[in-house]
Amino acid sequence: MIKETEFIGQSPAIKEILAIINKLSKTDSTVLIMGESGTGKELVAKMIHQKSTRATKPFIPVNCGAIPSELLESELFGHEKGAFTGAVYSRPGRFELAHEGTIFLDEIGDMPLHLQVKILRVIQERCFERIGSTKPLHVNVRIIAATNKNLENEVKEGKFREDLYWRLNVVPLLIPPLRERKEDIPILCEYFINKFSEKFGYTLKIKSDAFELLLNYHWPGNVRELENLIERLYVLSENGVITVNDLPERIKFSESFFSRNIIPEELNPFASSIDLNEVIKEYEKKLILHALNLHGWVKSRAAKYLRINRTTLIEKMKRLGIKDVEIN
Repeated sequence: MIKETEFIGQSPAIKEILAIINKLSKTDSTVLIMGESGTGKELVAKMIHQKSTRATKPFIPVNCGAIPSELLESELFGHEKGAFTGAVYSRPGRFELAHEGTIFLDEIGDMPLHLQVKILRVIQERCFERIGSTKPLHVNVRIIAATNKNLENEVKEGKFREDLYWRLNVVPLLIPPLRERKEDIPILCEYFINKFSEKFGYTLKIKSDAFELLLNYHWPGNVRELENLIERLYVLSENGVITVNDLPERIKFSESFFSRNIIPEELNPFASSIDLNEVIKEYEKKLILHALNLHGWVKSRAAKYLRINRTTLIEKMKRLGIKDVEIN
């Protein structure tokens, strides 16, 4: 079985990334990992750390987009007692905790500009001060950053410092989305089935027609969405065999499936009669699911695609029994 710390895939793109990771293990170069949410950026960062000479030292992750901007500076650099209201004791920051190891700055594209200046200084001088102190602290850390944004565009729009971008972008690693490496889906499914079989006590079996839909689905949530789906199938499965009917509607009526089923079966010319209202209802449901899947279930975009307003779309979804989708 593949270990949790391994980046799973057999596509040419993943093989190239693994080869670069092996080369990075021999250096302390700063790395910028780019890719959509759910592609495995933190996993790649952990692999780089664990294959490096710093493997026995700390790996400290920081999600720059999940921590409020007013708290992020203290999280990164620490503070002294009395530095601000509520600072009842001194506290080391993540950079101090990562000394001699690796700090992983996830979603660095969300970092405020005033903190970007301080990150730039750490990269250049390997020192900083805690909030409320003038004493410089020197650290020996490897910096790995990640983002799901196009930082070049962010630089052009003045949202990200150009000098910091070039300091971070020493070794860029672009992780392709799952829809661009579908040959990895079978091995990922096998891995997640093996993983959850230990938890649930049995092995899940996916029928070929259901698996075809998984291969043709566009996976806006990437590998994380696939993992969540396999766990969901384990939870809801009654006999351990997954058919098309067991799959969520967003997959059953994905774009590829929709294109093959544009004409409802009810319009079979040999049928004795048809229920026009049911045909229209089913057709409308397929159109809406198609639009939602095409636009990653962002309702405002799907509504624009369908040339209706967002409120109308939500009302139609309720009437047709289309449940909203959340990709964790």
